[in-house]
Amino acid sequence: MAATPAPPAADAPEAGARRRWLGRAALAVLVLGGAYGAYAYAGYLAHGQFVQSTDDATIKADGVTISSKLSGYVRSVAVADNARVAAGDLLVEVDPTDYRIRLAQTRAQVAVARASDGANRAGLAQADAGVAEAAAALASAERDLAYANGEVARYRPLVAAGSEPKQMLDQLVATRDKAAATVRAQTAALTAAKARTAAALAQSGLSGAQILSAEAQADAARADLATTRLTAPVAGTVASSSVRIGQFVQPGQRLLTVVPVSAIYVEANFKETQIGLMRPGQPATIVADALPGVEFHGRVESITPGTGATFSLIPPQNATGNFTKIVQRVPVRIRIAAGPQARAVLVPGLSLRVEVDTSSANGTLRQIRAEAARR
Repeated sequence: MAATPAPPAADAPEAGARRRWLGRAALAVLVLGGAYGAYAYAGYLAHGQFVQSTDDATIKADGVTISSKLSGYVRSVAVADNARVAAGDLLVEVDPTDYRIRLAQTRAQVAVARASDGANRAGLAQADAGVAEAAAALASAERDLAYANGEVARYRPLVAAGSEPKQMLDQLVATRDKAAATVRAQTAALTAAKARTAAALAQSGLSGAQILSAEAQADAARADLATTRLTAPVAGTVASSSVRIGQFVQPGQRLLTVVPVSAIYVEANFKETQIGLMRPGQPATIVADALPGVEFHGRVESITPGTGATFSLIPPQNATGNFTKIVQRVPVRIRIAAGPQARAVLVPGLSLRVEVDTSSANGTLRQIRAEAARR
């Protein structure tokens, strides 16, 4: 069998050059990879280690529940589910007939109370005139008594001396006694007139209180009539409407909800191991599952002063048996910067991915460590 011929000697330099080129390329890849790794590690130390992320985040909005203050039949429903409303727009109207009648009745009560007050004021004026009349009569009687006393005093020595008959003195004494009785009678009349004035004044105060009471009832009836028209307290979108025309509603009954989509925010639940450096004002990056590839920016507004389990309906009791440690979540509220087009899509309940840059609080960690060391 013939032997395989050896490769030409000219191929040996070419193979060596290829090996050298491959070696240099591998070395360059290693150098570049190491440089990139060092750069990535340096970036992680400078920034990446301070970025906290979570997938447990949703869009939230503080929806306003619309309830009826009054009972009655629904006359009209001006909006439907998913309708946009402005603040002050009519939502639901309860039949106002009964409340209009009640307002008319209270207005009549106000008129009656004012008429009664007018009559009492007239009676008070009449009583004041009676007091003045009684006072004048008393003054006249006192003057008569004073004159009679003077006459008696003047004639008594004359009668004693025999210059005047005793009969004249007796007549003067009788006139004086009559004047004294008149003074006593006018004094009693003046006291009675003053008592009538006090009674009229008290009656006038009572009628004034009745006016205030009737006016308060009229104000309440007017307010009830106004609240038969339920209007939107904020601008937003109508959701979960359960009210129908002709339905009888009770006070406090939930009818619909207005969701202020222009005031949405993000509630992100971070692990307790992630919030050590998280502070209000730190920047956040937000990605919604509904808009993949679109990043929104935001700011941390506040951090809930407790874990989600703390504010649950039945908080956990860890001292009742075997304990298993579970990493807790802390709700963080984030303000999102989004335009009108995005807000039309970002409705409450959507899932998000949130990243918060906590590097601005790096110095805070050193302060906490220093405080702990001093204590």
